[in-house]
Amino acid sequence: MQDSIIRCDHLTHYYGKRLIYEDLSFEVPRGRILGLLGKNGTGKTTTINILAGYLRPAGGTCRMLGYDIQAMPPSVKAQIALLIEGHVQYSFMTVTEIERFYARFYPRWKREIYYDLVSKLKIAPRQRISQMSCGQRSQVALGLILAQDADLLILDDFSLGLDPGYRRLFIDYLRDYTSGRDKTVFLTSHIIQDMERLIDDCIILDYGKILVRMPVRELMETFHRYTFTTDEGVTALPGDEKLYYSAVIGRAAELHTFQSREYVQAYLQRAQIPYDRLVEEPMTLEDAFIGLTGKY
Repeated sequence: MQDSIIRCDHLTHYYGKRLIYEDLSFEVPRGRILGLLGKNGTGKTTTINILAGYLRPAGGTCRMLGYDIQAMPPSVKAQIALLIEGHVQYSFMTVTEIERFYARFYPRWKREIYYDLVSKLKIAPRQRISQMSCGQRSQVALGLILAQDADLLILDDFSLGLDPGYRRLFIDYLRDYTSGRDKTVFLTSHIIQDMERLIDDCIILDYGKILVRMPVRELMETFHRYTFTTDEGVTALPGDEKLYYSAVIGRAAELHTFQSREYVQAYLQRAQIPYDRLVEEPMTLEDAFIGLTGKY
């Protein structure tokens, strides 16, 4: 069995009097890429800040690499690379200067990884970070993260500021970088299409709780979207504890569930909802996310 690089037990946190989440527990296995998904305000960046040690949770514990995050020795911290919303410090430096500066702090520094990624940006080594586009600065930050050769990478909104080409470049690069190297990645992004290409496992947060925690392949194989037509007098579908987001627009209806087609048919019959052309439709990870959390 894979051991857990990150283990959080019964996390509870508030901002003022507003509860962000309560009794949140999860693990991140060694050697996996896990994506934390959720709408704005569900606690993604809060979780990253707790893992980084910037926030102390109101309740619960969190351990990384076997150590409590609030009592982690420097030698262990050096095995963790952290990116907070694409932030680049020391933007007055040049591409070369910032690499030399960072290299002093990381004994496993791999400068060739940094320069390989930066070279794809087609920028001059003497160009200052402050003179770059937002996407280029983000890519430099990602290069500095990968060059640390850390065992655990924590990336918050890693695609912030990147255009589609740069995002695809980094996704492919990160996949190749972690392949066969026993690296673990915990990341968030608002662009779920990117996550589908990258992550092995996902945690989907709702307000105050975890909705789903499973491998992406298992989610895509077991979560279903059914569409059908109904009468014009039907404006909404009645609630059911095993159904997630549902909607009726005109005569077109859809619902999402982990249950079978037979369960959906029995549900519609119990609810006395007339239906025709019941079809299971393929979904992307973004479709599944919306099906679980709703459009609003």
